[in-house]
Amino acid sequence: MDTRPDPSEGKRVAPHTDIRREGLSGWLPAAFVPYALLMRLDRPIGSWLLFLPGLWAFAAAAPSWGRGLWLTLLFGLGAVVMRGAGCVVNDLWDRDLDRRVERTAGRPLASGAVSARRALLFLVALSVLGLAILLQLPRTAIWLGVASLVPIVLYPLAKRVTDWPQAMLGIVFTWAAPMGWAAATGALSAPALLLWAAGFGWTLAYDTIYAHQDREDDALVGIRSSALTLGERTRPFLALAFAGCIALVAMAGLRAGLNPVFLLGLALPAAHFAWQWHRLDIHDPALCLRLFRSNRDAGLLIALALLLGRL
Repeated sequence: MDTRPDPSEGKRVAPHTDIRREGLSGWLPAAFVPYALLMRLDRPIGSWLLFLPGLWAFAAAAPSWGRGLWLTLLFGLGAVVMRGAGCVVNDLWDRDLDRRVERTAGRPLASGAVSARRALLFLVALSVLGLAILLQLPRTAIWLGVASLVPIVLYPLAKRVTDWPQAMLGIVFTWAAPMGWAAATGALSAPALLLWAAGFGWTLAYDTIYAHQDREDDALVGIRSSALTLGERTRPFLALAFAGCIALVAMAGLRAGLNPVFLLGLALPAAHFAWQWHRLDIHDPALCLRLFRSNRDAGLLIALALLLGRL
């Protein structure tokens, strides 16, 4: 039997999967574990990536440290809840396809650990919690949060009708930038849109890396992705997407009136992106997963650079 190393556990598992059951079952009652897996609490990287563009906005535009920290807390909780809700929606759409893909066959809906009816009830509960968090924000941010539901619901469909579903994910996972800017300032402005565009390019890059884990299975079951579209041309695409992200963050910071010293800080995330580009092997699923997860650190480095411009 072929086995591959699970990078998150340091153990050998078969088949390749990114589910980390052992970590959850150690501190959650057994009945709760399938729901935690359904909302991906075992893999917090998705919540980080949803949250980080909002952190960029707070770093650049929060009127005070206190306000920035409060918004960081709200958006952090909101990212966990709404990423979980998005995962439930995605898995309800994809449960039949997930059974046919090696990495996703163990997901709770695909495996039958959670029924579709229970998943829908869980989705309602998450949505109510998300609404309670959203109502703590200014009016403009609230309306932006409501509008985000459209691309969240449409993303699973995009995988069936376009070669670039990562573009729809880019809209969803960067929504926190304009929404966070509106929460911090009460309005939208050019720097918010530039941060959104920067995050969009970043998402295209990291999710293309992620999609290379499933490239062969996706081709068999009819799922489309940028990984399949690009294939061996992935590396030059990543160079453009990563470079575009850094350039757009630089433009956003300058338009926001930050101290130009922040441009020096952007050398750190730029170096991180260069490292990902150099290390990438699209034929190594475990490595693709590690590189994808490393984007949490890249996003934090961008936030740090923006904070440097406030000093």
